[in-house]
Amino acid sequence: MKTIRISHPHNLLKENLPDVVLALGYFDGVHLGHQRVITNAVEYAKASGLQSAVMTFDPHPSVVLGKNKQAIKYITPIEEKEYLIANLGVNRLYIVEFTSDFANLLPQEFVDQYIIGLNVKHVCAGFDFSYGKLGKGSMETMPFHARSQFTQTTIEKQTNSQGNKISSTLVRELIEKGDLDQLPLLLGRNYSVQGIVVDGDKRGRTIGFPTANVKANPDYLLPPTGVYAVKIKVKSLWFDGVCNVGYKPTFNNEQKVLSIEVHIFNFDQMIYGEEVTIQWFKRIRSEKKFENITSLIKQIEHDKEEAINYFEKISDPTCFLS
Repeated sequence: MKTIRISHPHNLLKENLPDVVLALGYFDGVHLGHQRVITNAVEYAKASGLQSAVMTFDPHPSVVLGKNKQAIKYITPIEEKEYLIANLGVNRLYIVEFTSDFANLLPQEFVDQYIIGLNVKHVCAGFDFSYGKLGKGSMETMPFHARSQFTQTTIEKQTNSQGNKISSTLVRELIEKGDLDQLPLLLGRNYSVQGIVVDGDKRGRTIGFPTANVKANPDYLLPPTGVYAVKIKVKSLWFDGVCNVGYKPTFNNEQKVLSIEVHIFNFDQMIYGEEVTIQWFKRIRSEKKFENITSLIKQIEHDKEEAINYFEKISDPTCFLS
C-alpha cells in the first residue's frame, strides 16, 4: 500500500494519479463497520479494474474544532490505522491533515478538490458520513456535488448481536469501562496497544513476579486501572500474561504516573527497549491497596491463576458449545 500525506491546499496533479475507488471516513478503530466500507471499496475496485484507496484525516477533527484543544486519545493511532488498512488489501491511503482551513471548505469545494480532483470514480462511505463546512455535506447530497463525475455506494448501519450500532463511540465506551472482552464483536479482533519496555523499579522481581514495564504510545486510549488477562507480543512471539494498569497504591501513596506492568507467563528474558504489543482480553479486578506484601503476593497468585484458567478456557473449542 502506498501512503500519501496531504496538506491543504494540496498540489497533487490529477493527470499523475490513477483512477480509484475511494473509501471515505475517519475510521478510528477500523472496526467491523469501517471494515465493511473499506472492503466494499476494495471489491468494487477489483471488479472495475481500478485501484482501491482510503481517505482518512489526522488529527481527529475534534482537536481542531473543539473548544478545549486537548489532544484526543485514539483507539488506533495513525500508525496502527495505516497497518490495519493495509491488511485489508488497499492500494493507496490518503491521510489528509485536518486543519481549520480544510474544515472550512464548502461541501462542493471538498468534493471538487478531494474527490473529483483525485481521480475518484466511485465513493464508498457509511450512511452517516459528512463532509464540508459544519458537516453540511452528506451521502444524500453527494450525488448533487458529484457533478456526474463519480458514483457512490452508501453502507447502511452495521449492528452487533445485541442490535447496537457498531461505532467508534461504543468501542470507546467499552474500553473506558474495562469491558474489553466485548470488543472482538465490534473490532473483529482484541483491542491492542503498542509500546516500549522501559526500566522500572524492579519490585515485581523481588516478590517473585517480574514484570515488563511498558511505556505505551501516549496517543492510545487506555482501559481503566485494574488487572487484566492479556497476551503480549515480544520479538514476533505471543505470550500469555497478567497486566496491572495503575498507580501501585500498595507502594506509592503519592505516585501520579500511570504504569502498565505485564507479568509474562513462562518467560525469562531481558527485553528492555523492545517494542511490544499488548492485546487485552478480560478485566480480572479493579486496582486496590493491600495492607502488606504478603496479601499482595497472594492476590497476584490468584490473578495469575485466573488468567491462566481464562486462556485455557478460550483455547478449548468445547467451551463455545454450551
